[in-house]
Amino acid sequence: MIGARWGVTDSETALEYQCDAFLPAPTLQVWRGVTVHAPPQVLWPWLTQVRLAPYSYDWIDNLGRRSPRTLLDLPEPTVGERYTTAGRREMGRIVSLEPQRQLTGTILGAFMSYLLVPGGHQTTRLLLKVVMNPSRVLAPALSVGDLVMARRQLLNFKELAEQAPRPNTQ
Repeated sequence: MIGARWGVTDSETALEYQCDAFLPAPTLQVWRGVTVHAPPQVLWPWLTQVRLAPYSYDWIDNLGRRSPRTLLDLPEPTVGERYTTAGRREMGRIVSLEPQRQLTGTILGAFMSYLLVPGGHQTTRLLLKVVMNPSRVLAPALSVGDLVMARRQLLNFKELAEQAPRPNTQ
């Protein structure tokens, strides 16, 4: 499928993602990934702010309202709370999470899992898998559309986490 993969390796697409438990036989699967030069504990708070805004192209999916560029003092996410806010509307629900490891949400019939994989030298692989059951006619457009929006989202999280102060590791 065109646009099904961006920034991921074969071994990363073979990993277990929680979204698969919610939709075990999807007609569309897409994977995205980026290396973040920050440890998971620095990246995680940024990722959990997806509850407030989409962090992709705000002019498209957030009615021009900018996603926060500072960390807000949010409590840890919980299963059942909203997944995101777009266009000033709460959308979707968080269906699974492991703090600093994975966050899985559902929105509009799709399930998406963010996976944080620690790497060497204070890096993290931020991986995203999206599964859904669109019609065969819509699948290519959804795959490409997700590629554009999810790529921007992951790059925004990368940039924000890399600029964040590092925890004292001494």
